[in-house]
Amino acid sequence: MKRTLTLAAVAAATALSGYSAHASCADPRPVISGSIHQSPPIVLPAQVAPDMRHTGDAGTLIVGTWLVTYIVEGSPFGQAYIQWHSDGTEWENINLPLSGGNICVGSWKQIDAKHVSRNHWGWLYTNSDLSGYFNETETDKVTRSGTYSGTNEQKGYDLSGNLLFDVTGTSSAVLITP
Repeated sequence: MKRTLTLAAVAAATALSGYSAHASCADPRPVISGSIHQSPPIVLPAQVAPDMRHTGDAGTLIVGTWLVTYIVEGSPFGQAYIQWHSDGTEWENINLPLSGGNICVGSWKQIDAKHVSRNHWGWLYTNSDLSGYFNETETDKVTRSGTYSGTNEQKGYDLSGNLLFDVTGTSSAVLITP
């Protein structure tokens, strides 16, 4: 019921505003509306090599390249490669159309021994013209076995700062070994 109401609210807001921004790194509307082709999930043969990454806290363990799978409002959204850097920055390349933007950036910090939090930003486009931006906040639990999972919230805005959407989702990731 909540998902149906959320989808209806996003659709109504978009239709009533005459606004039709398309995918940037985290704009969930094209997937919800079914307007883009969904790529099959990527499956990596190995997560973490034996005896790697089994020490340290979340701030140490998160550093590296990850394959992340996103679910938004209960539906598959996309997969991304994310690099988390030791200086507290991160960048993401997601499998969404290039015309909408598929590179995003952000920063992260360690919350406690097992969790990190990130603040992630990207642009929204309409017919290849800049039309807004989004912010995704996410909290992830990082394991010593080379995985993490978490919850996120994505808010999209037009260029005047008016809220276009606010949705929640989950992430799950596997570490890509060097």
